[in-house]
Amino acid sequence: MSEDNKGVTYSFDVCSQCNSVCCRDARPPLSKRRKKILKKYLNSRKIDSKEPFVKEKYSYPAFDEDFLCTLFDKKTGKCSVHAVKPETCRAGPVTFDINFRTKKVEWFLKKEGICAYAGVLFRDNDALSAHLEVAKKELTRLICELDADDLRAIVKIDEPATFKIGDDDLPLEVAKKMGLT
Repeated sequence: MSEDNKGVTYSFDVCSQCNSVCCRDARPPLSKRRKKILKKYLNSRKIDSKEPFVKEKYSYPAFDEDFLCTLFDKKTGKCSVHAVKPETCRAGPVTFDINFRTKKVEWFLKKEGICAYAGVLFRDNDALSAHLEVAKKELTRLICELDADDLRAIVKIDEPATFKIGDDDLPLEVAKKMGLT
């Protein structure tokens, strides 16, 4: 991915000036494996994690009274679990949907109005291509690890401020667990 003259990535440079919009009222889905990774990371760094996760229609990080993700460190303005953060956080501003009719994973980019980094990626094809490669890997792993009920709940979430940038065949294991084969 492209680097700026300070030697940090686009994402750091843009996101660090964003006031953590994506961390506010965010509900990134968590697989059982990711929750274990996060708990281990929090414990190893002695980060207070009384109730780090919520399970409603699917599991996601809890949020505080300001609707900020509890994994967001207000003192530093950074994610306290950056090294092991959820797949959708790594992939952002790329998101996904599943087209059950075509058995495809559809890839979407958020619009610049809700994510400044999306605008940077949209204007820089090389950066978008590099980021999309990482996003697809992260999101595909998540899709494969989530159980069918959680995945169905997630794809019902409307994300109108996005536009489609591509699609790929749904992994066979996912098609099977979703009853599409």
